[in-house]
Amino acid sequence: MSDRIRRGMLIKNNGSEAVEVSLSSRQLRLAPNEEAFITPEEGRSSPLRRALQERSIAIVRPATPAEDEALSERLDAQ
Repeated sequence: MSDRIRRGMLIKNNGSEAVEVSLSSRQLRLAPNEEAFITPEEGRSSPLRRALQERSIAIVRPATPAEDEALSERLDAQ
């Protein structure tokens, strides 16, 4: 059985107020209706899971391999 390849996700703030999520690698602030990509590791973090359970943030779709790579490069450059 092969290991499953995890991908990042595109998430969106569904609320009418800004949402801040403290991830291990960065502080994510989303304005109402704003979307952002997160890495597979960030998707497993407790603060993000809590925001998903509260429904203040929703998963829009999985990231494509190219989007995952672009996000990783951008985060590495910071």
